[in-house]
Order: sequence, then C-alpha cells, then structure tokens
Amino acid sequence: MAAVDDETQASDAPSPIRVVLVDDHQIVLDGLRAMLGPRATEVEVVASTTDPTEARRLVVELAPDVALVDVRMATTSGLELCAELLQLAPGTKVVLLTVYDDEQYLFEGLRAGAAGYLTKQVLADELLAQLRRVLAGDIVVDPSLAGRVALSAARLHRGEFWPGASLGLSQRESEVLELMVHGNANRVIAARLVLGEETIKTHVRSIYRKLGVADRSQAVALALREGTFL
Repeated sequence: MAAVDDETQASDAPSPIRVVLVDDHQIVLDGLRAMLGPRATEVEVVASTTDPTEARRLVVELAPDVALVDVRMATTSGLELCAELLQLAPGTKVVLLTVYDDEQYLFEGLRAGAAGYLTKQVLADELLAQLRRVLAGDIVVDPSLAGRVALSAARLHRGEFWPGASLGLSQRESEVLELMVHGNANRVIAARLVLGEETIKTHVRSIYRKLGVADRSQAVALALREGTFL
C-alpha cells in the first residue's frame, strides 16, 4: 500500500529534498519516516510503498528528487527497479538502501544507474548529507564500503581480482566458498574469518543464489569444476 503526504510549505527556507521510499517491509518504511520526520524542513517523504508497481506510478506522478529503493525485495530486484525508474523519470535520482554491505551488489547497482549505495545502518544526519551530495551530482557510497570498493577497483585495474569474481561472488563470498571447498563447516568458517555464524549463513545463501545451486555439495562441485581455487 502507498502513503502520500500533503506538500509542506516553507516560506524562507530552501525547498526540502523530496523523497519516495520503496521497501517491501513496512517496518523499514516506518523506521525511515520516523528517522527523517524531525528533519522535515530539509527532507520530505512525499510517498512510501511496499509495492514495486506502485513505486513506478508514484515516481512518475510525484517526480521526487530521490527514490530510496531497497536492493532486494520479494517480488522484484531493486537493481532492475532502479533501471526502470530511471527510464520512467530521468529527473529522479535513485539511491539503493540495503542491509547488504557487499561490493558486488554495489557494482551492479552503479551499472544499473544508481546515484548511491547506502546501508540501512545509516543515521539521519549522514543520510541527509549523502542525499545533498547526490543532488549535487555526486555518486555516493556508504563509508563502510568505500575502502573495500577502492581496493577492489584498484585490483580490477591491475588484473588482480579474487578467485570467485569470475563467478559473480564478492570477495567475502569468495573467501567463504574457498573454505567450504576445503570442507569447513559454517562454525569453523566463522571463526577463521572472525564473523558471526549467522553472517556466514547469509553469505552461504547468497553464494547459492549467485551460483544457481541448491546446496553446499553443488556449490563445492561447481567451484571444483570451474577450477576457481586451484
């Protein structure tokens, strides 16, 4: 369902940044509204929706400055929606907002035309600052990813990339898959990489999805067949 607010009036202050929120979890939309509410003179949430089809209509009708779009939704890819919104409303910037601090998603998002990639841990002041930069023409990347992205870009330029990159895996996913190939359980992988076991499980699920496999044995077999870690 969509929620559309009345336009705010500001006599002397600069016009607020007009934003449409798109996420398939209503609790996330409510949280973003609550976070941005106290900054209403600087950023105005003109609409929010959990429905990608409704998002297309809202962006066309309301012509917001920015659409904040979740990367992964139940019924569609946020990356595909990003490209569609840019075609439908070229004047609107799309910023991807996600729980995935994964450079592979970031690169795919930038290829789709996104003006930014921020994690949902971003605070109100940082989000507002990044939105201002987007409207000024910058491409923004969450600070937690900036260093890794710079390193990845440098390695790619030198032809020095991680083994799983050719399979579409991020560097961290490549590390996890390599340890899987060597027979390590999730608990052991978590200890080796100094990460939580639930985080490892999330990476494993992402590996399955990207490789198009259903389980651990298929993922390992594919990696061995491709000679990824030889």
